Amino acid sequence: RAQGPDGGMSAARYAYLGGFDATSNVAAGAIFDMPVKGTHAHSFVSSFTSFDEVEGRTLERAAGNGSAVELAPLVLDKLALIQSIPALRALVGDDTNRSELAAFVAYALAFPRGFLALVDTYDVMRSGLPNFMAVALALIELGYAPLGLRLDSGDLAYLSKQCREIITLTGQVLVPDQVDALAKVSIVASNDIHEDVLLSLNEQGHAIDAFGIGTHLVTCYKQPALGGVYKLVEMNGTPRIKLSEDVAKVTIPGKKQAFRIFGKEGLALLDLIMGENEEPPRAGQRILCRHPFAESKRAFVVPTRVERLLNVVWDGALVDPLPVRPHIAPAREHCRKSISRMRQDHLRPLNPTPYKVSVSDELYTFIHQLWLEEAPVGELS
Repeated sequence: RAQGPDGGMSAARYAYLGGFDATSNVAAGAIFDMPVKGTHAHSFVSSFTSFDEVEGRTLERAAGNGSAVELAPLVLDKLALIQSIPALRALVGDDTNRSELAAFVAYALAFPRGFLALVDTYDVMRSGLPNFMAVALALIELGYAPLGLRLDSGDLAYLSKQCREIITLTGQVLVPDQVDALAKVSIVASNDIHEDVLLSLNEQGHAIDAFGIGTHLVTCYKQPALGGVYKLVEMNGTPRIKLSEDVAKVTIPGKKQAFRIFGKEGLALLDLIMGENEEPPRAGQRILCRHPFAESKRAFVVPTRVERLLNVVWDGALVDPLPVRPHIAPAREHCRKSISRMRQDHLRPLNPTPYKVSVSDELYTFIHQLWLEEAPVGELS
């Protein structure tokens, strides 16, 4: 689904850099030193027909003491125990899909410390959830901590709350001395998640702990093409400008430098563009910041801190040697700090306040001087 020859790798890297906790892309995790997390697919579940297909049937206790235990019989005992409790049986029924249960057992045998089951291949409440709980209880008895379950279809808000309620009840009734082991089970949601779905789920209320987001992230439905166009701003040391009836398409000529200006609360006020040869702004200095094209939009700012945004990396050759291997942790931390320094009204999903990008008074004057020089003078008759 990712676009381009390295789309999946790029999407994984920049999603993690921008704040995601992990990736399901194993190659990206290995190359960029990112945490890798995930679960099995529906095809894994549907590929099983019975317990006869489960390999490596025994599992050692987590503590390493005692003989290995055959997992399938223990899981079946736990499922029977769940179905023997009237309150639980009324909620989950007594006829789960046994091929799904075999798949869960096989997955738990392979990943006892990473058991996160996809529970909606057949029926969440009547099969997937009770099968998951049976395996989870067996793992807890052997000293392991099940990670969670994943919902990939249906009413995610409703199903997540139902799952959490039943998991909590199961812990209270069947493992009261280890109730925390089930209470810590995560509920993960996927299925074409995007911003509007997240906002809707938050409005409805849900019990989801983590979201798996893929297609809408890597294919960028809301902006399928980047409207970036090459425009010349300087030629052989001479600044050039591109004019247009649409002011938004008028370019800012010449080489430039850019700075982020912070206010007294430590939050970003605006970004300031200046000419290459202008003296950089300083904290405590009163600066006139202007809209590049609207004469009346201007304001004085006294920054408490100034951050340079443009740094030279290439000047005929590399200015500083690049690391042999990309280090994503510092970039991720820089991104996190940058976002934390923005006002919340700039970040809100609905009608965010536009973030200001201004020019210095000197650059404003130069833009309009060159504009007048290049624009033809009309003639009336």
